[in-house]
Amino acid sequence: MDASTRDDAAVYLLSPDRALVATIDFFTPIVDDAADWGAIAAANALSDVYAMGGTPLLALNVTAWPRDVLPLELLGKVLGGAAEVCREAGCLVAGGHTVDDPEPKFGMAVIGDVHPDRMLTNAKARAGDLLVLTKPLGTGVLTTAFKRDLCGDSDLAPAVASMRRLNAGAARAGVRVGVHAATDVTGFGLLGHLHNMLMASGVGAEIRAGTLPVFPGVRDLVDRGAVAGGTRRNLEARHDVQWDALVSETDRIVCADAQTSGGLLLAVAEPDAAELQRQLRLEDTLECAIIGSCTAGAPGAIRVLA
Repeated sequence: MDASTRDDAAVYLLSPDRALVATIDFFTPIVDDAADWGAIAAANALSDVYAMGGTPLLALNVTAWPRDVLPLELLGKVLGGAAEVCREAGCLVAGGHTVDDPEPKFGMAVIGDVHPDRMLTNAKARAGDLLVLTKPLGTGVLTTAFKRDLCGDSDLAPAVASMRRLNAGAARAGVRVGVHAATDVTGFGLLGHLHNMLMASGVGAEIRAGTLPVFPGVRDLVDRGAVAGGTRRNLEARHDVQWDALVSETDRIVCADAQTSGGLLLAVAEPDAAELQRQLRLEDTLECAIIGSCTAGAPGAIRVLA
């Protein structure tokens, strides 16, 4: 793989019909429940393999733990949550590495495989392709709101369920239909990951804020100040975005919201879009929302309409 495209994982060709997919991701706790944190971190790491159209094979735990502050039994719950998600993915957890650290961190290094002819990449979107998103946006807003006591467990629950959910079905649907490009939406938000796809593909895009799938309560929480620092930085970094005058500040935040274990963003030829949506529904993905299209504009340029 060419690292300049900022694709989701490294791919190493072994033979004409097999390639290895390698990735790593880890982060500090984003929820209070230790098992949920482990499960979300595992799903997030595995997602990079799915974004390449691959199948996870093997995972290694990557752990930083303040052993003199937090009990090892709590770490056991983190590892248990991660193992549960990996079992669902059919991915073997084969050990890992732990260091002593004042701040807990957890994630995984993952190895998968993919057939080179069926590999997905972020670099092949074409002008005229429709953009399809497979999970709602707003996990960054909801987790930030929870930390600031602006929402409760029941408000956060849909986001936790989404973050724990694998992108395996979305990847299978994308491969079956033959989407042109794919990426997963995580820390750089929708705009950041879309920008990377557009730059790698040499196209621009238009998206409509009103078509974005968003978790319940997210816009209200944005208006109450539940905006993470990473989201603010994402928004400030997007000098290439042309905002329609009718797009609210709240919707701008949603577009830039720093996601954890978000959905796949798929670029599909317009004639195949309805079949992709059908396949995504068969895979029981949370969303199959058409949010915009690729254009022949300047590479990386994004226009956001109301």
